[in-house]
Amino acid sequence: MKTAVVILNWNTRQYLQQFLPGLVESVRGMDAEVVVADNASEDGSLDLVREQFPDVRRISLDRNYGFTGGYNRALAQVEAEYFVLINSDIEVSKGWLGPLEQWMDSHPECGACGPKLLSYYQRDRFEYAGAAGGLMDRWGYTYCRGRIMGRTAQDKGQYDSPASVMWVTGACLMVRSSLWKKLGGLDDRFFAHMEEIDFCWRLQLQGYKVQVVPQSVVYHLGGGTLPQNSPWKLKLNYRNNLLMLDNNLALCKGKARAAAVIRWRLFLDRCSQFVYRIKGQKDYVKAVDEAHQEFRQLRKPADGRSGRCRIDGLSGRIMFVEYLKKNI
Repeated sequence: MKTAVVILNWNTRQYLQQFLPGLVESVRGMDAEVVVADNASEDGSLDLVREQFPDVRRISLDRNYGFTGGYNRALAQVEAEYFVLINSDIEVSKGWLGPLEQWMDSHPECGACGPKLLSYYQRDRFEYAGAAGGLMDRWGYTYCRGRIMGRTAQDKGQYDSPASVMWVTGACLMVRSSLWKKLGGLDDRFFAHMEEIDFCWRLQLQGYKVQVVPQSVVYHLGGGTLPQNSPWKLKLNYRNNLLMLDNNLALCKGKARAAAVIRWRLFLDRCSQFVYRIKGQKDYVKAVDEAHQEFRQLRKPADGRSGRCRIDGLSGRIMFVEYLKKNI
């Protein structure tokens, strides 16, 4: 199998019913399969797939392992040259998969790529989760081409050329299966949120590029599992951003610089927590406290293994340092 398009589902039966037919139809006649991996949903998701989409392969997990653990366990059971991680709340356009495959086939230096992400509701505007590829500032705050903070831009063709970026969203991400296995998949500690950014960073530290191929377009509903105002989602974002910096930054800028950035990030997090406190958002105040506590607990895994990736040589480090100089 050339490409496996894998949805990791958790209690999103309504999105499977709405978007799975189009996804299945879009790969018909191609050397590709659609797989639904389920994180122990309780809403009858797998029953729906079994009854209405009998040709779609199903992988049933025994509990909710999150985005990271779920995909790691599911893709260990899939054989293909390319993996596509795709959300259940994505509507694909006609011919969306071909440009991604063709780009990877003709660009061996590309380790992962993704499509242009537009809003399902405002189809002429970029979507919050990934837009036209992601970047990161000097303090580790992430943003997208076509989106800064909560504001998204209108798609006027300004990002219609393929481009190298810092990261592409896990809402729709194609990766070489060989590299996925080499890097050990996603970092299980993240559970959900920012794990794809960490993975894209580790890919680049191995000397590979991460690129956006805007000839492929998908439409993202967004917020399918956790709403934007969820305190738990806020905690995961604060915590995982720190874990991501701890995983990778020292390999790019040295241990002293990495430690300084993380100290500043902890301080800036406290500043934002102060704003939450003034606004009376007690759940958000608690989320920041829990994020910092869990970061300190998780930065050294219980099994003693380092969360940092190995580098086979200097090429990956040098390439990514040059990227940082240009973009940060």
